[in-house]
Amino acid sequence: MQVSEKCIVSIHYTLTDKEGDVLDSSEGKEPLHYLHGASNIIPGLEKELAGKSTGDQLNVVVSPTDGYGERQEQLVQEVPRTAFDGVDHIAPGMQFEAQTEGGPMHVVVTEVTEDTVTVDGNHPLAGQELNFEVSVEQVREATEEEVSHGHPHEGSSAH
Repeated sequence: MQVSEKCIVSIHYTLTDKEGDVLDSSEGKEPLHYLHGASNIIPGLEKELAGKSTGDQLNVVVSPTDGYGERQEQLVQEVPRTAFDGVDHIAPGMQFEAQTEGGPMHVVVTEVTEDTVTVDGNHPLAGQELNFEVSVEQVREATEEEVSHGHPHEGSSAH
């Protein structure tokens, strides 16, 4: 069976940056399972997996546009420390959910001063070219329930 819309695909992958540093990997873990065509994974990787079959191996380079997007400087903001009332200790690397006009946004603290906190709403991999080494472990038809829910269900076995 080939990877196509409404298939559950299981892959092992290693993600590296352009310097070759490993950013993420499924090595030693369960494969990643996703519903093809449901935006469960970044578009550039999903597009390259279309038409592949169990046992296929591929190397994929994904541009920021087809990955986590370009870095947007307007998503880096300095806010008054008083916006964090009730939080005793704030340090770079801490993560919060900020309420914005467009709804909740995940932000990471990048700098803290006595009066301000700088937060970044960009995805940590925004603006980066991503290199995937992928092996297709399994391809199967999704169940109607998985399609309606938009993701694979744990413990669902191959048909």
